Amino acid sequence: MGAADPRGRPVAGADLLAQRLARILLTRDPGAVSIDGWTRGIGGDLLTRSPHVREPNFTRIHGDDLAFLFAAYDDRFLNGLCGGILGPDRLTFRLSGRMTRAGGKTTRFERSGGARRFEIAVATSILFDGFGGDDPEVTVCGRACANRLEALQRIFEHELVHLAEWLGWDESHCGRSRFQGIAQRLFLHRAHRHQLITRSERAARVGVGVGSRVTFGFRGRRLTGRVNRITKRATVLVEDARGERWSDGRRYARYYVPLGELRLAEPEPARGRGRA
Repeated sequence: MGAADPRGRPVAGADLLAQRLARILLTRDPGAVSIDGWTRGIGGDLLTRSPHVREPNFTRIHGDDLAFLFAAYDDRFLNGLCGGILGPDRLTFRLSGRMTRAGGKTTRFERSGGARRFEIAVATSILFDGFGGDDPEVTVCGRACANRLEALQRIFEHELVHLAEWLGWDESHCGRSRFQGIAQRLFLHRAHRHQLITRSERAARVGVGVGSRVTFGFRGRRLTGRVNRITKRATVLVEDARGERWSDGRRYARYYVPLGELRLAEPEPARGRGRA
């Protein structure tokens, strides 16, 4: 069971498992009461068993926690069929601090020789940036989330649907009706996008955006520059005669500054014409 040819295409028992998985994805409808109970149970089990995720607004997480979620969700919702098709070495998990817009991502890779493997990545930056005391209501996949654990589960559910679609039909598109029907029936998802607080949104709430004039501390000095980009940190351009020349003809040095260290600067005085 779970065997595949060198190009990763299912044969014999694996082909039967893929057919059974596709049938479950298209027909299973546990109902809201069961879904809420099952997902709360999985979240509670993670809190009990993980040495890292110890509270709903956890501050640490490990790749093993994603592996736990996969095994628990696959067993409860999909009869263990994803794991049966993939076997022990064709699915890996990754925590990403560099993903700043998407909450998660499922990627299919072609190994040398053509065999396929998959990776599920979850954006820790978005999770850890959210759920501050002054944050608005956070929704993921159209469902309100009271804490990081609930947001993590909604993100993982979305990625699990991607993986299951790949295994059942060799393609997956969250903008299409099949994906959205599966996500709605299995997990009560009402949308296929998250509304977690991104770093750009958090910066905008305090008036910082691309083009903003800001100040920040650097090695005991207070520097002033303009925000050129916002990702995990803000890229700030500060005028510097030794820096790189930009299209406006001036030279700038780049600084990569955590968003929490930025302060809005006073507006530059207008540059009027001097008198003769």
